[in-house]
Amino acid sequence: MWRNSRSGWGLISILFHWLSALTIIGLFALGWWMTGLGYYDPWYNQGPWIHRSIGILLLIATLGRLVWRFIQPTPKAEGRRLETIAAHIGHISLYVLVLVVMASGYLISTANGRGVSVFGWFEVPALLHDLPNQARLAGEVHWYSALALMILAAGHALAAFKHHWIDRHKTLVRMLHPGYSRRNASKY
Repeated sequence: MWRNSRSGWGLISILFHWLSALTIIGLFALGWWMTGLGYYDPWYNQGPWIHRSIGILLLIATLGRLVWRFIQPTPKAEGRRLETIAAHIGHISLYVLVLVVMASGYLISTANGRGVSVFGWFEVPALLHDLPNQARLAGEVHWYSALALMILAAGHALAAFKHHWIDRHKTLVRMLHPGYSRRNASKY
């Protein structure tokens, strides 16, 4: 139930997936909202601090998720060959975009040479800073890669719904029920 099998996702992979999805959507919404804040708004400093802190925690979780993904079996994909290839490319693209968004966010936050405080619990040092136009360029990469991530994630969700409702595959069910296997498919 905790670990993946060739026929279903384990609870750890499912939790990584859904917590990451909710966090990414929340960070996107918070980031978009922050761009409209004025200097005298009470959230002018608080919003970015929360955004950065959650972003660093998501980075740590994503690295853990990638390690877990490499040491666990991946359930066999359902669908035609072209669909499984597209799904594989889509998943790789999602991971790459998540990492680009987080790396560019880190570069924005550390452009002034100060580290990133994570809710006051610990600080991530500024390893790379004072590059020419670092904050501006990283900001553009951050915004456009986050937007691309949201679009690709929406496509990912639509594909899951298509597999579930049109193709009648158990792709979505496997991401909702830990330990799902074809042997107990009649339960779902």
